[in-house]
Amino acid sequence: MTGGAAARPEAGRGRPRVLVVEDEFLVAMMVEEMLDTLGFDVAGIAQSLTAAESAAESGAFDAAILDVNLNGAMSYPVAEILARRQIPFIFATGYGRTGMDEKFPEIPALEKPFERSDLEDALATILRRH
Repeated sequence: MTGGAAARPEAGRGRPRVLVVEDEFLVAMMVEEMLDTLGFDVAGIAQSLTAAESAAESGAFDAAILDVNLNGAMSYPVAEILARRQIPFIFATGYGRTGMDEKFPEIPALEKPFERSDLEDALATILRRH
């Protein structure tokens, strides 16, 4: 990933870029395919908390999808970085909103498994806010 922050799509740059934070390879590939169909490029896939924190700090992307539980580590530190950088994001979880960190009540949470239309709606919601 290149340095520099892009909180919003740049005029004339092309498709918006999304960081995917997901520890399950097949789920990440499914999300990547959904994003491509919806007109987004994947800026990168981070499969661990360390990789996700690094990408969140320095990556150039327009939005992110965060798996809440990354092999037992919660992705909330990544959410805090994205919030500080004013990059919109969505949570993805197999547990629904139950047990989610109360710091992020306004952030959409997609319950796994989710449909492409659910992802499309959530992305439209967060990108409209920014």
